[in-house]
Amino acid sequence: MEDKQGYSATAKFLMVSPSKVRPVANLVRNKSYVEAVAILEAMPQKGSNLILKVLQSACANALDQNKRIDEENLVIKELQVNEGPRLKRVWPRSHGRRDILLKRMSHITVVVDEKASVRK
Repeated sequence: MEDKQGYSATAKFLMVSPSKVRPVANLVRNKSYVEAVAILEAMPQKGSNLILKVLQSACANALDQNKRIDEENLVIKELQVNEGPRLKRVWPRSHGRRDILLKRMSHITVVVDEKASVRK
């Protein structure tokens, strides 16, 4: 299992726009697990709670698959916020017209791995 490229978790079809989640993701990318959890718990944005859930799931996957890993030694190796499908809704306007309201969805993928100094 040492040659593996990390431990991942994915959350798909989250009802939040990727453009609102990406600034939160940029703050915790390449940070240690403990530091990232502290940052995400202190943030008021909706995206921080969603990223926190996926990050905790990736950590749980790592601890489940490799019993020798300590969560203080985990680092966020990769954090992606991709765009999911869009729901199209009709928004009535005056004079019988309409606008299209796009409700955007996100897919969040987190990959955690051990620090390189600890692995050797």
